[in-house]
Amino acid sequence: QVQLVESGGGLVQPGGSLRLSCAASGFTFSNYAMSWYRQAPGKERELVARITSTSGRKNYADSVKGRFTISRDNAKNTVYLQMNSLKPDDTAVYYCYALVGSIVSWGQGTQVTVSS
Repeated sequence: QVQLVESGGGLVQPGGSLRLSCAASGFTFSNYAMSWYRQAPGKERELVARITSTSGRKNYADSVKGRFTISRDNAKNTVYLQMNSLKPDDTAVYYCYALVGSIVSWGQGTQVTVSS
């Protein structure tokens, strides 16, 4: 079955950087777009970034444009989120997401905390 496993979260000071990874299995990774979402306490889950199957198109939330970069390695079945210039407002649980056919799949999430 589809499985998404995130890693790379943690505590970082404002202005710092983190790189999240999402290892995918159970489907032909290179055929599908992948996305990162996040959910902060008391807020709805929101789309952070999306990348098409061949990395030809990337989309970002306005709040992260210029600071975050989504990428993928189809040989490793992994999608990444490089997060730079982190702000306290970026504090959230970050989730990997895939829509494989009609199957919606989420990872378990990884906590990112930006605080001094």
